[in-house]
Amino acid sequence: MSGSHGMSGSAASRNKRALTIVFFTTLAYLVAEVIGGWWTGSLALLADAGHMLTDVAGVGLALLAIRFGEKPATPERTYGYYRFEILAALTNAVVLILISLYILYEAYFRFLNPPKVESTTMMWVAGVGMLVNLYGVYLLRKSSGESLNMKGAYFEVLSDLLTSVGVIIAGAIMLTTKWYYADPLLSAGIGLFILPRTWALLKESVAVLLEGTPADVNLEALRQGLLAEPGVAAVHDLHAWVLTSGVNALSVHVVLAEGAQHDDVLARAHAYVTGKHAVQHATIQVERGDFARHETHL
Repeated sequence: MSGSHGMSGSAASRNKRALTIVFFTTLAYLVAEVIGGWWTGSLALLADAGHMLTDVAGVGLALLAIRFGEKPATPERTYGYYRFEILAALTNAVVLILISLYILYEAYFRFLNPPKVESTTMMWVAGVGMLVNLYGVYLLRKSSGESLNMKGAYFEVLSDLLTSVGVIIAGAIMLTTKWYYADPLLSAGIGLFILPRTWALLKESVAVLLEGTPADVNLEALRQGLLAEPGVAAVHDLHAWVLTSGVNALSVHVVLAEGAQHDDVLARAHAYVTGKHAVQHATIQVERGDFARHETHL
């Protein structure tokens, strides 16, 4: 039996510095935006402040998850704490969905009775927010494709960027036309834009927690490849799952062909699984044909 630990740190851990910069820049802007939203009376600006608050909490949670994920494995946590990153992504998704639903709820009542908004101040505050969020998107965009945790943080910042742009557009409309319906209209549009993307993040996070097969591992192709290796008579109990983004685990039982050598087959199977597929942690059991009767998942 062979176990392979090719885990030198999760994808999120490799991007910790960028996440830290985003955390402190968004925290600094959050204070200014809350004051600006209260001062101008703009729902769009307060919606942006609400998303910024989730940014600060979400990015902070992502950083905390990375810190836990970097802790070494223990006898009680043999895989370490990688799943904290997935829990952080799941929490970010849930919070963003709730915030978006609240914005839609509040926008409905603003449609019924749109209040007057101090458009000029609102646009200045949103303009600063747009620059802050542009920088955050620039820092996190590349890493968002490597980790669900980073994707959750990236979506947080991207949603705020879109909200800032929406606030500026709404402010310009209200400043030039006095049409104050623009404020709740843009807010509702942003909420509707964010929901489906956040829902996709939520589904990905749940799939990992339910130990579904990684999207980048084709189990059937892997099975056929193992069967094609010299000395392999059969393959069973093949399972693959995600520990955290960028760290896939696999376990499999390989049945020896007549006359095949255990160590040779083990070496070839291990090289194939970890070299040809996106598997970082492989556990391979090599056995004789009659051993399969002891197994429960054939």
